[in-house]
Amino acid sequence: MSAVQFIVEGGRRLSGSIRPSGNKNAALPIVAATLLTEHPVTLENVPRIRDIETLVELVRTTGASAEWTGRNTLDVHAKTVNASTLDPKLCAGIRASILLAAPLLARCGHVELSPPGGDVIGRRRLDTHFLALEELGATHEFDERIKFRTDGLRGADVFLDEPSVTGTENAVMAAVAAKGITVLRNAASEPHVQDLCRFLVALGARIEGIGTNMLTIHGGATLGRATHEIGPDHIEVGSFVGLAAVTRSELRIERAGVEHLRSMRLGFDRLGIRTVIEGDDLLVPSDQALEIQSDLGGHVPKLEDQPWPAFPADVMSIAIVAATQCKGIILMHEKMFESRMFFVDKLVAMGARIVLCDPHRALVSGPCELRGAVVSSPDIRAGMAMLLAAMCAHGTSTINNVGQIDRGYERIDERLNAIGASIRRVEGDQR
Repeated sequence: MSAVQFIVEGGRRLSGSIRPSGNKNAALPIVAATLLTEHPVTLENVPRIRDIETLVELVRTTGASAEWTGRNTLDVHAKTVNASTLDPKLCAGIRASILLAAPLLARCGHVELSPPGGDVIGRRRLDTHFLALEELGATHEFDERIKFRTDGLRGADVFLDEPSVTGTENAVMAAVAAKGITVLRNAASEPHVQDLCRFLVALGARIEGIGTNMLTIHGGATLGRATHEIGPDHIEVGSFVGLAAVTRSELRIERAGVEHLRSMRLGFDRLGIRTVIEGDDLLVPSDQALEIQSDLGGHVPKLEDQPWPAFPADVMSIAIVAATQCKGIILMHEKMFESRMFFVDKLVAMGARIVLCDPHRALVSGPCELRGAVVSSPDIRAGMAMLLAAMCAHGTSTINNVGQIDRGYERIDERLNAIGASIRRVEGDQR
């Protein structure tokens, strides 16, 4: 089977400035939410990646028009929504297909879709979506297909069983369309959830508590038209911080959305990776200590992910690669996905000193010299982590299954080559 590979020449220093793309995890629910209004919507700074393209195609199948009017500008007009049964093949390609449930319930009163696809990083439950939508007046059936139906969405006091990001987003969209007031408790509050809420407010919705874990939504407002710019991807910012550190490079990350980087910067500080805020830019100096900071008393430190505002789960793979280049020992604890750590065997094959304690914990000892190798991208974030490893390794690496990286990072090879990387995109034989 022919597929795309990256051929990476390691050991190169980078320099210059790079700007993060729009936040993928904000763009996906916002594109879905354009179906809530009958009026035209213009979205700017939309990352042109495979997951977005797939969701845009799903939006078109509902009867809405969706056209790219610029490299990263998308115009959507859902004046008429006349289909609520979604293509199984398109649904299987992305997890974000579930985000169309609430908008289509609001517009059509029913929706039918296949279980969503996405990264294979462990079980990703959908229960929170069902709980929230049922509380707001929907019923569901779940066999080979997922079917929701409502005779009218209505406000409610909803306590989510976990602060699920996509579950919160579906609940917020349903609550905006519902009659009455909804109080959403134990809500996720990540930057992308905040961006969705700001977009809905721009359309005319009333939402209180944005950025907290309790949202009050005054439903039933008439939604109009809006132009909205997607915020910067803080996960991509974290990827660039790790990249600068492992290649011993100075990088300026422009328009980095520094207000959302506190927990991430603290995590990198623990690895001995310093960052400097300059306006809305984040500077990563080249003169890094790269020495892991022990806990008081000289104890082995731990870096763990948790729901926002703690260290983001999507940066854990990047942090593991960074830790291999830092002096000392650290326990990396991935709490949220039971299969995300399994990519570390590829780092071990490149020369990393990592002990995988169990599906959630890895002990990393550094620094170690990585060697070029043939590896693959098991998911979006691990794929980017392998690209970082290849860029700091001695020799040439081949990265297979690059389509996974392309799902989350727009033109990453072109953008990194512009600041000094050597990455060739080629068609390869991956039988």
